[in-house]
Amino acid sequence: MDFYDVVRKRLSVRAYRPDPIPEETLTRILEAGRLAPSAKNLQPWKFIIITDPKQRELLVPACRGQKFIAEAPVVICACAVSKQAWGGMGGYWSAEAVDVTIALEHIILAAAAEGLGTCWVGAFIEEEVRKVLAIPEGVKPIALTPVGYPAREAKPRDRKPISEITCRDRYE
Repeated sequence: MDFYDVVRKRLSVRAYRPDPIPEETLTRILEAGRLAPSAKNLQPWKFIIITDPKQRELLVPACRGQKFIAEAPVVICACAVSKQAWGGMGGYWSAEAVDVTIALEHIILAAAAEGLGTCWVGAFIEEEVRKVLAIPEGVKPIALTPVGYPAREAKPRDRKPISEITCRDRYE
């Protein structure tokens, strides 16, 4: 599939079939994240792959009651390993969230190329996700995504036109 077709095809999926994802497919998706760029190539990430149905169910209240989290056969929690991240973005801030976001987006696009659905989940209660997944201090959950075969077709949402989101040579 052409890259631009993948970008257009990627939609937020909130209903999943329970069909398992072949291990080779999951490995290819994770490889896409592994190859993502990061500041100074520090790769300050850790991906928690949740396949246990009980663990996925425990994530539902931690993700503000979003039940579709537990429907997908896989959930990926993308975490930043703070001490591994470059701290000089813009001269003063950490690249950790940006780096992890880029890697997770690679994973999400790879999943779309494999015919799988995902949904970027940023609505979660950090302390509850930490507890469920035993995430240690110094590691921050940045976002989660279920990964699975869509149970129904997702509907595209309107996007702003390019003219509304860009400007040339200076901010206007």
